[in-house]
Amino acid sequence: MNKKILSFDLGTGGNKASVYDTEGNCLASAFVPYTTQYPQIGWHEQRPADWWNAVVESTHQLLKTSGIDKNDIVCLGISGHSLGAVPVDKDGNLLRDETPIWSDIRAQKEVDDFFKGVNPDHWYLTTGNGFPAACYTVFKVMWYKNHEPEMWKKVFKILGTKDFINFKLTGKFITDYSYASGTGIYDLKGWKYNDEFIAASGIPAETWPEIVPSTQVLGIVAPEVAKMLGLSPMVQVVCGGVDNSCMALGAKNIRDGRVYTSLGSSAWIAVSAEQPVLDKRYKPFVFAHVMPNMFTSAVSIFSAGTSFSWVKDNLCKDLIEKANKENKDVYVLMNREAEKAPVGSNKLLFNPSLAGGTSQDTSVHIRGAYIGLDLKHGKPELIRAAMEGIAMNLRLRLDLLRKYTRLEDEILFVGGGAKSLFYLGIFADTFNTRILKTNIDQDAGALGAAAIAAVGCGLWKNFDKIDEIHKAVEVVEPNKENNRKYEKLLPVFSLATEYQAKVSDALREIAL
Repeated sequence: MNKKILSFDLGTGGNKASVYDTEGNCLASAFVPYTTQYPQIGWHEQRPADWWNAVVESTHQLLKTSGIDKNDIVCLGISGHSLGAVPVDKDGNLLRDETPIWSDIRAQKEVDDFFKGVNPDHWYLTTGNGFPAACYTVFKVMWYKNHEPEMWKKVFKILGTKDFINFKLTGKFITDYSYASGTGIYDLKGWKYNDEFIAASGIPAETWPEIVPSTQVLGIVAPEVAKMLGLSPMVQVVCGGVDNSCMALGAKNIRDGRVYTSLGSSAWIAVSAEQPVLDKRYKPFVFAHVMPNMFTSAVSIFSAGTSFSWVKDNLCKDLIEKANKENKDVYVLMNREAEKAPVGSNKLLFNPSLAGGTSQDTSVHIRGAYIGLDLKHGKPELIRAAMEGIAMNLRLRLDLLRKYTRLEDEILFVGGGAKSLFYLGIFADTFNTRILKTNIDQDAGALGAAAIAAVGCGLWKNFDKIDEIHKAVEVVEPNKENNRKYEKLLPVFSLATEYQAKVSDALREIAL
């Protein structure tokens, strides 16, 4: 039998099912989307039933289109989007059709109540939970208790996204360390739930699932579920991990000091290390790694690809039209325009905070801007400044990580924004670091989930094989002269972001 590994990458937009061989090669994949509902401001909900349906449908598609023998699949692992809060009763029945996802911030009053008895800095330094507090699971659960008391009486466990799927597969109410680290009640360095925070929340300790290593085998797929999925009933299910940590694993972050950048709609830089990166002012967000005794610490900007897309849609309509006529990628045409502008875009700066600020910004209310506009500036400068602004904003975050931990002198880039060699060159010059792009690219999360399954089921001895799987596609070295120019611009860019935050706060107070 040619043993195969099934992975589910349960993301915010849908589930990707992938099959890997024991050498870590992806043989086939299938994606099934699902939707997010926004019933009120600050409410971001999805249906757990949609997650399960997507898992079932993507598995069917995968087996049908690939021709892979279901009996060859011996194990599976899951990467799940973070900060889920799925309430189930003792029989595992869903108690809410829609549940809040990671970005839901309805529980602000619950946050305020919690911090009447808990010092916010102490909470952050213990948990590493650097997103806005209302995003974290415990506050969503407190909201359930306060607003839906009848439902709350029936709650047996609160499960994460991938833990709900694992329950559907095996009937086990279990989570792993990486996912538990996003609950808001987890002690990072203690590797356990924190009794003080549990007491302050008013949520009984037994509501939270047992924590096990990501590589622990939960059991085999239940016979009736295996039939539903089209799998062998002997498939072993490994606990898996939270998406941030699975992506870190799949992005080669298997050694202390390794770092990667995910460049998509949003962007973040994450380092894996034996100690978490904690700063109570700038609040990097930290998860326990899926690897034992390691952490993945990250800094981010909320709008990278989305800001560049705004530039495309509003300033490059002629290029969109040309791309459609010539059947070309509009971003390729934008790159060609940007190449006409010099390094530094003739001193035009762009702040990419079109979706607001993270904890690393002076204000979460900061919004984007072009700074230093001059009559001499044209489309090439407008496009290049946007690319440079995203790179410089991320460089400021990179410097925060450099302040606290040793980073290797190479950064792996993954995500849709990493397709452009020209863009990667801007990052290499701005970061003053070698940039690496490999064959894995946007499949890092799926590979991470598969690797967890492979180690958990004994197909791999350890995670070292990840390095063998990655093959370099592009290696971009920094240009010293270009970096010298960016180093001159960075202090001005930093100053501009400070003022832009103040301006944005002032604009927010104006009623028109």
